[in-house]
Order: sequence, then structure tokens, then C-alpha cells
Amino acid sequence: MAFPCIESIEAILVDLPTIRAHQLAMTVMNVQTLVIVRLRCSDGVEGLGEATTIGGLSYGEESPEGIKLAIDTYLAPALLGQDASNVLAAAQRMNRVARGNTFAKSALETALLDAQGKRLGVPVSTLLGGAVREAVPVLWTLASGDTRRDIEEAESLLAARRHDTFKLKIGRRSVAEDVAHVCAIKEALGARARVTVDVNQAWSESQAATGIARLEAAGVDLVEQPLPRAHRAGMARLAARFVVPIMADEAVHSPEDAMDLARQGAADVLALKISKSGGPYEVLRTAAVGDAAGMALYGGTMLEGSLGTVAAAHAFATLPRLEWGTELFGPLLLVDDIVQQRPAYQEFSMTLPTGPGLGLALDEEKLRRYRRDR
Repeated sequence: MAFPCIESIEAILVDLPTIRAHQLAMTVMNVQTLVIVRLRCSDGVEGLGEATTIGGLSYGEESPEGIKLAIDTYLAPALLGQDASNVLAAAQRMNRVARGNTFAKSALETALLDAQGKRLGVPVSTLLGGAVREAVPVLWTLASGDTRRDIEEAESLLAARRHDTFKLKIGRRSVAEDVAHVCAIKEALGARARVTVDVNQAWSESQAATGIARLEAAGVDLVEQPLPRAHRAGMARLAARFVVPIMADEAVHSPEDAMDLARQGAADVLALKISKSGGPYEVLRTAAVGDAAGMALYGGTMLEGSLGTVAAAHAFATLPRLEWGTELFGPLLLVDDIVQQRPAYQEFSMTLPTGPGLGLALDEEKLRRYRRDR
């Protein structure tokens, strides 16, 4: 029996405005750029994928423009004519022709999984072993930088039962200013909500020691990546010194990273992201290492649109333990999207689509409107 082969791959840059300025330690976002992959197969099935970065090159080594270039120039030519139903063989082939470029590889692996799910009539989560939950908990990031506005936003979302965990992006201001901002929000919300902070590598170890002591005293629930990703020994000292859990994000990309962090005791929690790992299969390998080492797991985001967010949700839904939930709120940060039906958020969670593949379909008119080359 002849296998369905990959006939064409298109990578499209899409620029979507955000609902407000989104402040992080390293940038302020007003627009999110998605790289949408359309992978067409000889049996007529089309698979969809997405890769997205945060603030262009300000977060990591890949940019949307670079992702498209890698796909168009290296990865797509290597996959054309290959068996569209053998996702792992395609992943191995991509690894042979390109080192790194995990965001680009993740988008293509997602598209292959979407196509195979459609072909077999099953969700992507089934291809990954089967979902153990129908919805994943989702937090919200308070990132306006204005304390009163952030408190009002959190109160509104609590009342609507959309989110009950809030992450604060800090690191752009002085430690004292950031800590005062966080403590005021935690005091206002009290025991009704969990409050976490993400420093995005912005602190030195001495700054982190001062800041975390104050945050812990205020009842903050978790501190994410306080130090630069290479400073694992410093992360280990902080994790040993404080009761509040320390989470590794930028420091973990692979199963090998997870193993080294566990060996050094450099994190209590791992942030998992399919783009950093190179796709849904690889992120589950990283999760397995962290889980075996006794680290708690957290489903991270690159602020993807609906396609990338749902791809990650399919992977995270298969994890037996997901102690810290997820931050898969990317679609909620966008004014508009390019799918016919956005993911559903209710009761502090996002419901997993149940249709074949990712369970999403493109809105062709909106894709034409927002694509950069229109």
C-alpha cells in the first residue's frame, strides 16, 4: 500500500495585534507574529502548524522571519516526497539537515500530527498516547505594569471564573519597585488566587536573594527563572535557600537540560514548551525526565495563537501530572485570530477540542487579511 507523501509546505508570516501592551523584562509587545505552516499531502489531507516567538529575537535564538527562512530553505525541501504518515521519521530527517531550529521543527511536526489525526479521524492527543483530562488549567498574565489596573483585571477575571492563577511579569524596573507591585496585588487577591512571578532571567543572584525573600514573605506562590539560564549553580542555591518553588523556563529546552537541572537541584518546577523542545513528541520526553526526577510540571507558552496553543494543549493533556497547570492564554491576548473557532475558556481552564487532528480549521479570509505578504 502506497503511503501518502508530502507534496507541498508553505510557511506564512501573520501579524496579529494584541489587546494591550504586554510588558516583559526584555520587551513590550503590541503585535504578535505567527508563522503558520500549511502542509499538503498526496491523499488530499492538509496539516496545520504554528511557530511563534516572543518579541522577535528578544526571547531566544529564533525569530519569525528566521523560522520561515529555515522552513523554506532547508526543512521543507528535506520533507517533500517523504511519508506524511511517519511523523517520527520526518522528525529524524529534519534533525539530520538542521541543528537547533526547534521552533521551525515544532511547527512542522505539529502539521504532520494534525494531518495524521485528520487521516485517522482521531485527535492529536490520541496520537500522543491519549488525553487523561478534557481541559487544562490556564493562568493569566498581568502585564500592564500598572498595579491598580492589574488588580482590577484580576478581580474581573476571578468574578468571571476565567482564571484563578495570575502571573506577573517583572524585571524591567528595580527589584524594590517590582516587589512592591507584586506584594500589593497579592495582598489584594489574598487566598482567592495564586500569584506567581516571572523574572525572565533579569536578576543577578544577589538581587534574586533579596527579591525572593520579600516575595516569599508576601505569600507569592512561585518564582520563574530569576537568573540567566546558564547560571544553574545560582538557581540551585536559590532553590535550596527558599521554600517558594523555583521554576526553570529559559534554562530547559531538552531532556538533557531537565536531567542536568535535576542533578544540580536547580529547579523545583519545569516549564514545558513545544517550540523550545522541537515539537509535541520531544516535549513529552522532557516531561518524563522531569517527572521521574520529582520535579513538578507546568505547561508554558510562547504566546501562540490558537493553532500553537491547541497543539501544546494536546500534549499537556496526556501528562499524568501537571501540578502547576498551564499558561496557554495566547489566543486571549490577541484582538483577532485566523481560525474559524477559537479555543473555549471557562471554569479556569481551556477545553481541549475533540475533532480530528488539532480540531481547528483556518479562517481563509482572516488569513488573507493578516498575512504579511498580502
